[in-house]
Amino acid sequence: MPLARFTPVAQGILLMLCAIFLFSAMDATAKMLMTRYDPIQVVWARYAGMMLVAALVLAPRLGLLLRTRHIGLQLLRSAFLFAATYSFFTAINRMDIAAATAVMQVHPMLLMLGAAIVLREGLGPRRILGIVAALCGALIVIRPGSEVFTLTALLPLLAGVFLSGCALATRFLGRDEPVLTSFLYTAMIGTLVASTLAIPVWQAPRTGDWAIFLGLGAIGATGQFLLIRALTIAEAGAVAPFSYAGVIFASFWGFFAFGERPDTPTWIGALVIVGAGVYVWHRETRIRAVTPA
Repeated sequence: MPLARFTPVAQGILLMLCAIFLFSAMDATAKMLMTRYDPIQVVWARYAGMMLVAALVLAPRLGLLLRTRHIGLQLLRSAFLFAATYSFFTAINRMDIAAATAVMQVHPMLLMLGAAIVLREGLGPRRILGIVAALCGALIVIRPGSEVFTLTALLPLLAGVFLSGCALATRFLGRDEPVLTSFLYTAMIGTLVASTLAIPVWQAPRTGDWAIFLGLGAIGATGQFLLIRALTIAEAGAVAPFSYAGVIFASFWGFFAFGERPDTPTWIGALVIVGAGVYVWHRETRIRAVTPA
């Protein structure tokens, strides 16, 4: 059935789910590659493939999209996203992919906190409750002080912090510049930095792995394009909650590809994090619905 037959909201939701599924597939592919290669080399593949796709798709508009009035902020945003990618890839290399994904899902709540501090946006009791609940859920998953806790468990939380910083920078940039400009700078800067850092640990990929390396970047770039399209077609508030499907997709890949079985505390923590996010989204949309324009 053609996508145009659906309502704009339904199209946005479908595109969002497809994007999140592709991101989870990218993470699973990265986890597989990191059994043979250093994480920074896998991060390089993610950005190099993304740069290749961006160059091919955006070729007619490269000159226009490279124009920016906020080069410093573009560099900062790209640095945040690079740090988030590296932190998360390192985390899933050492822990269950579902647990790492669940912990990183605190980033919408951290974004809300950052927006209150930096942008002076309101931070009412319900938002505070959501932030505290999400952080409690993350603590349930990583369990500091227990015998299962390692410093690695903090990496997806750190990735969530960096990701919220990236989203905050995107809010500033979105006022003046096209989303694809940020996308292009992310690909270029990420590829440059990853290429430099990968030199000391570079290991020539096996013949069959070159296709996987390229596929990793292509999957990530396609997911990014679908995400942008979803947010273009439908309001962010309508599609954002479906990003939590990433926990389900990560559990699928973890079980079938790596034989991982998250324990009970991990599931409880994941439910708390997702529940906190959905609760805040529900309250926000209800308040907007009853507030006169």
